[in-house]
Amino acid sequence: MWLRTSCDIEFNLTVPTPFLLMLRPRSGAQQWIAREEYKLVPNVPAFEFTDIYGNLCQRLIAMPPAFAVYTAADVMTADHVDQCFGGAFVEVQNLPDNVLNYLLPSRYCESDRFGQMATSITAGLMPGYDQVAAITDWVHSTIRYETESSDVPISAVEVNMQQHGVCRDLTHLCIALCRSLSIPARMVVGYLYELKPMDLHAWFEVFVAGRWYTFDPTVDKLKGGYVAIGYGRDAADVAVYNQFGPAVYPIAQKVLVKRIEDHI
Repeated sequence: MWLRTSCDIEFNLTVPTPFLLMLRPRSGAQQWIAREEYKLVPNVPAFEFTDIYGNLCQRLIAMPPAFAVYTAADVMTADHVDQCFGGAFVEVQNLPDNVLNYLLPSRYCESDRFGQMATSITAGLMPGYDQVAAITDWVHSTIRYETESSDVPISAVEVNMQQHGVCRDLTHLCIALCRSLSIPARMVVGYLYELKPMDLHAWFEVFVAGRWYTFDPTVDKLKGGYVAIGYGRDAADVAVYNQFGPAVYPIAQKVLVKRIEDHI
């Protein structure tokens, strides 16, 4: 399907403020970027680089009093999400080098704390895809998904304790559980068609049966319409913006995703 995505963010600033932005989706196995707009108001010099996870990032210094980023893209993305029940676990010694980092505990995904829980949730299942599906179903049915319930990221341990969270929080718990079983798992941030309420979204992917597969603990059933912006170990790696200096929060943020017939 063809989707038109947009994300507009506006700030009020009191001092010159360095920003790192991550708002440009890139073409890959599951999506093709046919057209893109990226506007800074006021226009300031920006320098683009690719981070260690392959994400397109921009660095700049925004000047007071007002600064805004307006982005849009026409994206061809999959009509459905590939699934692979029965997909085999890949032994650690056979994993690609660039996947190994997604086995380790990270700031918000303390996978070394969840081995016993993950083993209980997946008891009797074939190692690999089926274990991840069981973990996702368990989080979906056990942890309450509450939009706008958290302004700051919380860790998997905290999510498990409070039993509710936003998409980012549920994803942290799923990732921690998967990694505790030596299944590589990474966070993805981006857009989801027909998400309600519309906002940026977080989900996760795991490496089984020789490739990455998508999972989302916030939905009843996987469907097409995902557009990835960034990949990383957890929320610390996939923030759409980081600013440095006095704390700055958006005064306005608007996210839209609509289906289009073509990328004209």
